Amino acid sequence: MPLKPPTLSLQLPPPFLIPRLNLSHVAKRGIRSLTPPRPNRFNRSQDLPLLESTTAAALKRKEYTTPLRTGVLGIKKGMSAIYDPETGRRHACTVVQMDRVQVVAHKTRQRNGYFAVQVGCGWKHPSNVTRPLLGHFAEHGVSPKRHLVEFKVLDETGLLGIGETIGASWFQEGQFVDARANCRGMGFAGGMKRHGFSGQPASHGVSLTHRAMGSAGQSQGGGSRVYPGKKMAGRMGGQQVTVQNVKVLKVDDENGLVVLNGCIPGPDGCLVKLHDALKKPWPEMPSPAPGVTDQTHATA
Repeated sequence: MPLKPPTLSLQLPPPFLIPRLNLSHVAKRGIRSLTPPRPNRFNRSQDLPLLESTTAAALKRKEYTTPLRTGVLGIKKGMSAIYDPETGRRHACTVVQMDRVQVVAHKTRQRNGYFAVQVGCGWKHPSNVTRPLLGHFAEHGVSPKRHLVEFKVLDETGLLGIGETIGASWFQEGQFVDARANCRGMGFAGGMKRHGFSGQPASHGVSLTHRAMGSAGQSQGGGSRVYPGKKMAGRMGGQQVTVQNVKVLKVDDENGLVVLNGCIPGPDGCLVKLHDALKKPWPEMPSPAPGVTDQTHATA
């Protein structure tokens, strides 16, 4: 007799215990990040425009902060006070006098890469002026000036005629200006006066070093050196300081005086640079003098 195949003892579970499989859904294999990308504020995206490194692009980025007209030079005469006739309040003020302020030269974008006005004030004896500078003044038909400063302007509409005199009426009462001058020099000063250090304790083991600076750096772990820019004792003052948004209280065009609210940097008799405030709306510009456009193209 032929042998019977062996019977399997394995039996399937009942149908209600078999899970129902949905074969119509096909799973897609892939990798999903647990930290999805977030918008980046740095220049790492492909959609950002390329940075421009040309001179024209640099001037375009500074259009918003470039004044529409030139600034002026003045001499700080001192401080005084003005009483408000309506309220009776006393306002401290600074008197600045303009001394023969004239336009000496122009700087144009075609020739120099930017627009600017060279302004001079005061007077200097020709024997105390170098020959190259004398030739510069003679070329533009202007007497030798004691001070020469350049003020940038936005475009050629801000270029005044060469030789034109700028008076105190260049500013209007109530407008705001930025005053820039070299502050008063203090000479050599210690760390407490120069940087506001609190000093060392007045007792408890401190001897003769109450106003000393103390340690200037670590001896291990930091390169055994003094870091650049360390606040130490040294010459204090004498650097250029700018005070912004100074209000013009009064203008005396006959005497060339501009009265500013509050104090401005510098000692009495120092040179002060005044121009329209960068953080305030631009004042209304006066119409350019006739012949300015012809001189601008002639100097380009």
